[in-house]
Amino acid sequence: MQDLVQLEPLAKDVPPTKRGHERCLALLISATELFLERGYDAVSLDDIVNHAGGSKASIYKYFGSKEGLFKAICDYRRTQFFKDICLPFSLDTAQNFRNYLIQTLVNFFQHIKQPQNAAFIRLIVEQSGRNLDIAQHIHEQGPKHIQHSIAEVLSQAHKKGLLNCPNPLFSAQLYFGILRNIEWRILMGLPSDETDQETIEYIQYCVDRFLDGHQKV
Repeated sequence: MQDLVQLEPLAKDVPPTKRGHERCLALLISATELFLERGYDAVSLDDIVNHAGGSKASIYKYFGSKEGLFKAICDYRRTQFFKDICLPFSLDTAQNFRNYLIQTLVNFFQHIKQPQNAAFIRLIVEQSGRNLDIAQHIHEQGPKHIQHSIAEVLSQAHKKGLLNCPNPLFSAQLYFGILRNIEWRILMGLPSDETDQETIEYIQYCVDRFLDGHQKV
């Protein structure tokens, strides 16, 4: 029943049965595969139903529309993407805090370099440029959400005296900027100039400089 609970914010009127859950999840997965293969505009609700089984009535019931289904897919993949990035942490020592900041960026890098994750982000960027409502939804639930999560961590560290961070949201944006060039190279399909180990060393270096910049003077 744990997976069923996870679907509740993504879809409405999901029957409280294993079969209803599986039908809803099948629509999400099938639509994702088709959107990645053909692009959002080239996929119809009939295509999704033919691929997943069921009926268009199920799509309307669970998601309201094709756009609603796409938003649900974005939320579902966001949940899957971020669940292993920001892991539980301990702020007992400065070393634990440093390790947490490094590991969070390493986890993000490991996720973003997976081909399907990168392909889906490209799809999101393409569709966001055509639909302001989708763009706003994705920004609120994706980048803004994760920035606020890290900002809360920085705020707690500030209160414990582990760093000087009077504006944690600004600092969270600066922190994620460490991976911005790497992220864009992956999304544009450019070959990497570094090995994974070199990227990890780069992350460690940048986190140390980030912490240096947040010390009391």
